Amino acid sequence: MEKVVILGSGPAGLTAALYTARAFLSPLVIEGPQAGGQLTTTTDVDNFPGFPKGVTGPELIEFMREQVLRFGTRFETRVVEKVSVDKGVIKITCDGGNPIDTRTLIVASGASARYLGLPSEKALMGQGVSACATCDGFFFKDKEIVVVGGGDTAIEEALFLTRFGSKVTIIHRRDTLRASKIMQERARTNKKISFLWNKEVVEVRDVAAGRVTGVRLRDTVDGSMSEYPCQGFFLGIGHTPNSSFLEGVVERDPNGYIKTFGGSRTSVPGLFAAGDVQDPVYRQAITAAGSGCMAAMDAERYLESLSEPE
Repeated sequence: MEKVVILGSGPAGLTAALYTARAFLSPLVIEGPQAGGQLTTTTDVDNFPGFPKGVTGPELIEFMREQVLRFGTRFETRVVEKVSVDKGVIKITCDGGNPIDTRTLIVASGASARYLGLPSEKALMGQGVSACATCDGFFFKDKEIVVVGGGDTAIEEALFLTRFGSKVTIIHRRDTLRASKIMQERARTNKKISFLWNKEVVEVRDVAAGRVTGVRLRDTVDGSMSEYPCQGFFLGIGHTPNSSFLEGVVERDPNGYIKTFGGSRTSVPGLFAAGDVQDPVYRQAITAAGSGCMAAMDAERYLESLSEPE
């Protein structure tokens, strides 16, 4: 039986692995189909401490991975299908292979940004397409930017991007926003923000140029087509926490984020959560890493409590 199993190999999972490995708990990290998580889709990372010249997302993940391997962390690439708990033992069922039993489980499976699913959107990821204004806004100084969405997420992204861009245009498929009234008011009174109503993006241009030069739009009322120039394309349609395999096991909020109590503890003893899977607010590499540290320390203390005499 394992002492510690960690689901996810982004900043939260790898930091949890670092701390548990250095505590001689021999952690097993189970990587999903996207090893390294969302950070591997980010080009330049300038806001992670310790890198005065910046670092790319994939490089940062590789540095973290090398560090945890140095202390004996083990890795397996599998897809988790189900988690169950019986008499203090946590059983992890994966695709293929035998189930894994563990005393503690740290869930750091992250959250997935919602995209439109356009081939051009995927092709230009990191080349002007982003789903994180806080991460990438700095790179769009004096650029014209569009944000897709009509809820609070889109408005928050747009307002943040006005610090950098010369103009921010919110594209929404309806003629009214779903965002809260106060957020709508902030957007409408910001001189840098404009709106394109009843429009949906059908293509991000220009894949051939290797950078974002504009968007192709379809009018949702009359079906007419148009183009709109921009140099930055941001998604503001939310995130989905990767927690469906825990349905009925731990408490989650209405959006699927795992609820944590007093640090990284969940509603199930021995099961801890870290990173974006339990954080709908900050969603940064540094906050994910910090919560991974917390989860590792909480797991270590939990294991110590199991060995204490009654």
